[in-house]
Amino acid sequence: MQSLRAARGLGPLVWTRTAGPLVWTRTRTAGPRLDISGIYPPIATPFTAQEDVDYDRLEENLQRYGQMPFRGLVVQGSNGEYPFLAEEERVEVVRRVRRVLPADKLLMAGSGCESTRATVQMTERMAAAGADAALVVTPCFYKSKMDSTALIQHFTKVADSSPVPVVLYSVPANTGLELPLDAVVVLAQHPNILGLKDSGGDITRIGLIVHKTKTQDFQVLAGSAGFLMASYCVGAVGGVCALANVLGREVCELERLCVSGRWEEARELQQRLIEPNAAVTRKFAMPGLKQAMEWFGFHGGACRSPLQPLTEAEIQQLRRDFSSNGWL
Repeated sequence: MQSLRAARGLGPLVWTRTAGPLVWTRTRTAGPRLDISGIYPPIATPFTAQEDVDYDRLEENLQRYGQMPFRGLVVQGSNGEYPFLAEEERVEVVRRVRRVLPADKLLMAGSGCESTRATVQMTERMAAAGADAALVVTPCFYKSKMDSTALIQHFTKVADSSPVPVVLYSVPANTGLELPLDAVVVLAQHPNILGLKDSGGDITRIGLIVHKTKTQDFQVLAGSAGFLMASYCVGAVGGVCALANVLGREVCELERLCVSGRWEEARELQQRLIEPNAAVTRKFAMPGLKQAMEWFGFHGGACRSPLQPLTEAEIQQLRRDFSSNGWL
């Protein structure tokens, strides 16, 4: 596999546990750690009328995304409807994206499964399909038993085995489980864990994670455009933002304003993105995002069952959330 990781001269990881089971010495044969700073849209998966993956429409979306100033794409994240895809479909979508995606764009592939064994295997398959990094969500079906001990063991085994760097993924709105702060601090020491995508929206938590991992070269990505500016203020390095699927250039502009310290302009743009962002995430979720994609010239289409399309009243509210902020 010829990936961006190899192209940048990132040699294989070598690590040894030096003082017990959870302390590592980090070395690489060559090169720095992978820089994941920037904006990533977690891309949607288009389907045909028969609910098969529509690879032609996916490629058309990718051609447009490739022209935008994204750092890369997240494939098979929550917005990719990965829980509804078969294992082979998940891998094939990543493979197709890698073929089309420009070489200078990172491909971060969602590889999380419920068991550690399945996650290890899926992560290896995603790497073989062309992923530059693996985004690994917290297992959650048995959430009452997913304490720090269980999650540290899970992510450690995945990172130990992964051919590519791992990014932790905490999305409590979907999993009902937030990756505990103490687990993040321990896992940040692992040489093959690059960072965290945090979709919880708690800015004090994001700031504290940045503070407690600042000696570990640990990178935090905001999980939503709704709190992107605030996340930059406390030390985040980028965002994985559903809204970037429809307002990609605008989300990238917000990133540029934050990085350059133009906070007044950033504040004005951030405020205009809050309502449409909420509309395509917590308010109307995937059906809302796919509807908005159609308005902005992308292929969204229907979701895979059992997700249902929006009602006419919901479509009108979604339109108002965009038009009242000057986007439609």
